[in-house]
Amino acid sequence: MEIPKGTIKEHTIKSKELGEEILVLIYLPANFSPLYKYSLLIAQDGRDYFQLGKIGRLADEYLYEREIENLIIIGIPYKDVEDRRRKYHPDGEQHQQYIRFLAHELVPYLDQEFPTYHMGSTRALIGDSLGATVSFMTALQYPHTFGKVLLQSPYVDKGVMELAESFKETGLLEIYHIIGNQETEVQTTNGRISDFLTPNRELSTVLKGKFNTYFYEEFNGDHTWTHWQPDLRRALKMMF
Repeated sequence: MEIPKGTIKEHTIKSKELGEEILVLIYLPANFSPLYKYSLLIAQDGRDYFQLGKIGRLADEYLYEREIENLIIIGIPYKDVEDRRRKYHPDGEQHQQYIRFLAHELVPYLDQEFPTYHMGSTRALIGDSLGATVSFMTALQYPHTFGKVLLQSPYVDKGVMELAESFKETGLLEIYHIIGNQETEVQTTNGRISDFLTPNRELSTVLKGKFNTYFYEEFNGDHTWTHWQPDLRRALKMMF
């Protein structure tokens, strides 16, 4: 029996916050119907999640077997490395505008276009590396809008730690967090070598003490899709 495949369409959204048109990839399940309601998963590094993460195929399988709730997946691709850094990095010049785009422009657009629940607990953000960082910071700034966040090897700096430490509304957010035990020398986009593991361990200590719904694991591996892709199998099932 062949598993029915969902469709992936491209849309563009005019963003006032960013002053540009943002391309989004929208995955709708094979049996999509406006008569049902859907949860939302919004992925930074959107094209990577569909191509390298094969997240659409995984959703097809899980939805067919009824192992996860009805789900629409939104992927936001980046234009190039500089664009990604500008928007995702905590020090990027468009970082706050991008976070506001997610909360104030993308979510209202999706709620208008698709049969969603209009509830934070049914909206999730996911990302890897810097994509995880901006997902996490968005969820901390807008916990009523995004109730779940999935972090695959996030970049963690002082600003991220401070935001996590000062966060109060811990009952609103569910967090899934993984990091590789070999992520001690990660080549970042600006050419530097960074230790991702130690700051992630420090972050996990902060989050463990604060959140009831917090999953943390260190996988055996490095900072690549070789490990993030198979992990999506557990991540989707656990969060949806």
